[in-house]
Amino acid sequence: MAELENPNVMPNLINFLSSLLQKVAESNDANCGVQAEKISVFHGLSRPTISIQNYLDRIYKYANCSPSCFIVAYVYLDRFSQRQPSLPINSFNVHRLLITSVMVAAKFLDDKYYNNAYYAKVGGINTMEMKLLEVDFLFGLGFKLHVTPNAFQAYYSYLQREMMLQQGPSVAESSLRLGRSLKLQLCFNEEDSSHKKQQLAV
Repeated sequence: MAELENPNVMPNLINFLSSLLQKVAESNDANCGVQAEKISVFHGLSRPTISIQNYLDRIYKYANCSPSCFIVAYVYLDRFSQRQPSLPINSFNVHRLLITSVMVAAKFLDDKYYNNAYYAKVGGINTMEMKLLEVDFLFGLGFKLHVTPNAFQAYYSYLQREMMLQQGPSVAESSLRLGRSLKLQLCFNEEDSSHKKQQLAV
């Protein structure tokens, strides 16, 4: 996996995902009075002081999971949003959704991963809350954790195209090399061949 040693690839992807989630959260914040929204275990009493960018950087630094986990976590967040329309991603829940989605992706994908207590510490919450978040997230996904290679590639291609538009071709070329490496790590079964349009995009 020599391509993954490129020091610019994952940081650029993390930066882009942070920017994307920031836009989603801000958009849903603006619409919170328009659409009915229920409170969940993912909601904090106030907006976290740490930015989405810094929070995702922290997860990337300490989670030590495979790069594929961040793509799959993004898939999970999109599925969660589609299945739970009354729980849109916003500034009050995005941090907890992020730490939970990455943890679930790591448990599903990687042979070695940290336990809930470790992820709780990384996420700045207690272990019991981390367990509750995991359970609610799994039920919110309907326990649909499998991501087919086609779906993975569709999501990654979408991210790659958006990165190219925002950050220029040199970053996109690096991310393309990452995409080829990520595909090699997948061992999912082929379940749905169709892929719905990503709803996390603003």
